Amino acid sequence: MTRLYGPCLAAAVAALLAAPAGTALAQDDVLNIYSARHYQTDEALYSGFTERTGIKINRIEGKDDALIERLRSEGANSPADILITVDAGRLWRAEEAGAFQSIESAALDERIPESLQHPENKWFGFSTRARVIFVNPELVSDPPQTYEDLADPKYKGLVCIRSSSNIYNLSLMASLIEHHGEEEALKWAERVVANFARDPQGGDTDQIKAVASGECGVAVANTYYYVRLVKSDEAADREVAEKVELIWPNQDGRGAHANVSGAGVTAHAPHKEAAIKFLEYLASDEAQGYFANGNNEYPVVAGVLENPELEALGDPKIDPVNVSVYGENQPLAQMLYDRAGWK
Repeated sequence: MTRLYGPCLAAAVAALLAAPAGTALAQDDVLNIYSARHYQTDEALYSGFTERTGIKINRIEGKDDALIERLRSEGANSPADILITVDAGRLWRAEEAGAFQSIESAALDERIPESLQHPENKWFGFSTRARVIFVNPELVSDPPQTYEDLADPKYKGLVCIRSSSNIYNLSLMASLIEHHGEEEALKWAERVVANFARDPQGGDTDQIKAVASGECGVAVANTYYYVRLVKSDEAADREVAEKVELIWPNQDGRGAHANVSGAGVTAHAPHKEAAIKFLEYLASDEAQGYFANGNNEYPVVAGVLENPELEALGDPKIDPVNVSVYGENQPLAQMLYDRAGWK
């Protein structure tokens, strides 16, 4: 696999397109990917696809919004075939920018749950991560059992959570808007702000560590950050995981909020057939295993999970709402957070 940066990928594709007709096969054996996933373990996904198909991958890595803007500015001249990003909210941003095209794939429709794909097949989720509650049992004897419980005044001064602009929290708020409506979602945000132990700061791992240290009693974070601590080679990380308790929210109701890492075929993909093959590969048992074991994410295909630490978390009920609503409700989610004073 070749990892190209800057104008190099565009130049490489231009050279292919300018090649004589006899080199058409070589053109078909190339796939150009823009990826906002930055996990070393994803290398196995790319090498596995090349080994299976013989299709060479060129990849540009960057931040989500930068790659979306790049696709927008490149327009019909873009060399990209695939955009990979994290969170349905970011997939929605890419969709709004015209980055994707609808595709047809019986394999994807069969293997990926309807709730984890775009209604018009513009993108598909290939792994999930749940946003769950962590508590310090020494500080909280009656832990929250739902996201709504985080607004209960009995947790005043105990809640730690990331900033309102964080995409994971935007999607969580978007789901609350979907289930409760704008007015109730705003009240929830205002009451959670009143329960903050500190101003929002840091990433998900920082929230878990703050609970373990006793700075906070309750926090919200994605599952894979916790499992990283559980599996860490560092004793201090494992100690953090041992000091907190994971709560699967809303198990007596709609289920826990989960989001996706996903990908779609770009609007002007030069190698559309190869791009569809790549998406179908991501839904294969082999690739789904890489997601589960490489970054401790849940596979979207049933029966594939073989990660003891993830399996130890149980088999929770997950909110069945189509994740596309997390993007559709994102602008309103940010507006409500702002009105609530959630920094």
